[in-house]
Amino acid sequence: MSDSEPIVFHPARGAVSQNNGTRATGKKRASPIAFDRHELGQILKVYGRKVAAGEWRDYAIDMHKEKAIFSVFRRSSEVPIYRIEKDPKLARRQGAYSVIAQTGLILKRGHDLRNVLRVLERKLELVQA
Repeated sequence: MSDSEPIVFHPARGAVSQNNGTRATGKKRASPIAFDRHELGQILKVYGRKVAAGEWRDYAIDMHKEKAIFSVFRRSSEVPIYRIEKDPKLARRQGAYSVIAQTGLILKRGHDLRNVLRVLERKLELVQA
């Protein structure tokens, strides 16, 4: 082999090709579900207000094959107090977006993210005794 001869690598069986994202077997690779720029902007507006109020301190974003999850933490060492999920499989039925509490209770589900996030914007009222 000379210095001018290029080295040719052949993909392993089942490996992902570099040029078009398909596997050597011809199957398409499933890309993870993610929040787009506008969705993330809406979520981060609510998150920023809650951080400024001292209620929330940390977050995590998970992207899976079936859904994307934005988790909100009071402290980073705890379990998330809220999870904002995007599940496209539910888009035609109940809505792709949902807010889930720490206990697993679905607080709100719908087609419009802005309306779903309103459940987190509850204002506390002073009760007169």
